Amino acid sequence: MKVLVTGGAGYLGSITAKALEQAGHTPVILDSLLVGPRQYAEGRIFYEGDIADRALLRRIVEENPEIEATIHMAARIVVPESVELPYEYYRDNVAKSLELFDELQQLGKPRILFSSTASLYALTPEFAVRETDPVDPSSPYARTKRMMEMCLEDIAQATSLRAIILRYFNPIGADPDLETGYHLKDATHVVPLLAQAALGYRDSFTITGTDLPTRDGTGLRDYIHAWDLAKAHVRAVERFDAVIEAEGAPYAYLNIGGGDGVTVKELIAAVERVVGKPVPVTEAPSRPGDAVGAYANADKAAALLDWRTEASLDEAIASALAWGEKRKSVLGYE
Repeated sequence: MKVLVTGGAGYLGSITAKALEQAGHTPVILDSLLVGPRQYAEGRIFYEGDIADRALLRRIVEENPEIEATIHMAARIVVPESVELPYEYYRDNVAKSLELFDELQQLGKPRILFSSTASLYALTPEFAVRETDPVDPSSPYARTKRMMEMCLEDIAQATSLRAIILRYFNPIGADPDLETGYHLKDATHVVPLLAQAALGYRDSFTITGTDLPTRDGTGLRDYIHAWDLAKAHVRAVERFDAVIEAEGAPYAYLNIGGGDGVTVKELIAAVERVVGKPVPVTEAPSRPGDAVGAYANADKAAALLDWRTEASLDEAIASALAWGEKRKSVLGYE
């Protein structure tokens, strides 16, 4: 099948496109290249443009009538930036997504797979969260994702649109062939920052927040190999109608995570274990909008998608480090 992938020239979008190809499907990429590198779309059906450009969406569907679903991954995703630039985040993540959803529904392409985030869950004493647990998004970024979840619920109730909402935990690593990976010049995600410190590209790694209510005072996350995450999208696209039918509603929520909680200090120890040398660190206060953390109960994804993570934390870290060493040759910068 053909699958429209918005943000398909981004980090996770490009890896998901590759997973679709390996499963025998054809990704159709729509990306503004606001942050995604052009080379991540090379060799694929690619349209450069905005997700809210209805004329472009109509042309994409006219030229690719076999599109059976849309994976909507295009979004601004940097939490501290969302605190500084809330208008841009609400405009791009919410307002433009509404235009996309409405146009796709009118074009008879109602299957939407939406990239959401686990950072909107409310803090729980156990840290493990299910899809039905309370939400309390702590940043403009997380609130844009929650808003779009609610929009999808309402639109699906009123129209033919159907939505599977994937709440991502923390993807790390690159595609298996190290052709694409994390690409932002100024890394904001923890593992690329750790990789740069471990490889000597930056002086040290900064632990932001050391007095949080976790077992060692640092933030807790559920890390998942980006390739495992990509394969979850493939399963969700292939089983889309069955998932919606099983849910008994026009939308469904699925946690996509590994099911383990790892603190920042534990992650640093894992990186040191993989690299075989210490990572220089400094400590700083938490950043505005940072969540304390959670990890996934992913039983629902296992049941409905027959999907589970396969890569270990060390394998995911090794992938991220290998990409950190290669990405200059791919992108032209470290």
